[in-house]
Amino acid sequence: MTTVLKQAADARAASIDLAAATRAEKDRALLLMADRLVERAEDIVAANAADVNNARDAGQNEAMIDRLTLTPSRVAAMADGLRQLAALPDPVGDVVRGSTLANGLELRQVRVPFGVVGIIYEGRPNVTADAAGICLKSGNAALLRGSGSAYSSNAAIVAVLRKAVADAGLPADAIQLLDATTRDSVKELMRARGLVDVLIPRGGADLIRTVVEESTVPVIETGVGNCHVYVDQAADLEKALAVTINSKTQRLSTCNTAESLLVHIDIADSFLPLVLEELTLKGVTVHGDPRVTGYSDDVVPATEEDWGKEYLSADIAVAIVDSMDDALDHIRRYGSGHTEAIVSESGTATRRFAARVDAAAVMINASTRFTDGGEFGFGAEIGISTQKLHARGPMGLPELTSTKYVVTGNGHTRS
Repeated sequence: MTTVLKQAADARAASIDLAAATRAEKDRALLLMADRLVERAEDIVAANAADVNNARDAGQNEAMIDRLTLTPSRVAAMADGLRQLAALPDPVGDVVRGSTLANGLELRQVRVPFGVVGIIYEGRPNVTADAAGICLKSGNAALLRGSGSAYSSNAAIVAVLRKAVADAGLPADAIQLLDATTRDSVKELMRARGLVDVLIPRGGADLIRTVVEESTVPVIETGVGNCHVYVDQAADLEKALAVTINSKTQRLSTCNTAESLLVHIDIADSFLPLVLEELTLKGVTVHGDPRVTGYSDDVVPATEEDWGKEYLSADIAVAIVDSMDDALDHIRRYGSGHTEAIVSESGTATRRFAARVDAAAVMINASTRFTDGGEFGFGAEIGISTQKLHARGPMGLPELTSTKYVVTGNGHTRS
């Protein structure tokens, strides 16, 4: 048995005990995990510094460096996320629906953990604590396969979390880190059907596509974020400017950051000079269509590749559209199904956009950056699902459960 399969088997054994743990037991573990992260913050940041230095030596861009970097305040935020999880209701055991059948049988559909959840992710070591915490709270054992670039950081974090879980009286093997120094661990995890119940990939398009296409384990797809802001002809210019700038620049390296801006032709002369100037002041490079390039010498001509690109950097693609239908067609062609926003004072326009756009989240006069489990009040999230089966949008605790039917009779037999 390989190391990965041994870890998966250990996780399977741990998941049995974890599924039966009470909310009090799980919350005690989460709070202890949070406290230990803060206590060991110096060690975690030191391990992270080695990863950051290696990434810089390898020529990684600053957006990727930002995703990788941990500071004492970011470690404290990770701990706060675990405390917030402890304060949330436990989904395990919730009755989704129930009834008494005509024959007297009592039927209940209740939430239960998946069992063993494998998570393959890139870059951000804060995901390690978030994923471990949300899996534990939902009663699942977690097999974590982070990127090689964050391996020292992830190892330091997981060592702290496992010790806290054990000290809280739960199985340490409920949280395990897979080797990230070789791609073999990813391949083995993707083929551990029967030991791993579900895989969740978090990262770039290539990673997600590889896991979806090659895994024999069921996959919940978290997609890339080519998010659009559409500024309608009935938009309020002040609102449009605020929403666009926040969607693009509030944080560059997240999947809910806007990567494309579509502006209705009727408002282009009024809005484009304002937004292009502000984007330039913010250090954002605009990749514009031929009509947009005429508004500023700072605009770079867009290529076909720009329209479908998740930049995760200080870049944005901008196009003028002749109608909302053109905007919707553009989004259908290039969008990733993550988050799409419209800015408009027309109720007819916003209702039509919301009904016709195909995305996990639709923002009306609001920044795309709000598509987030924390912002939605779900606490820490495992990712943003862009698929349509099982879960869509921010995946909080209920989305990390399945259901089973519990049927209670009194000696009932079927005739």
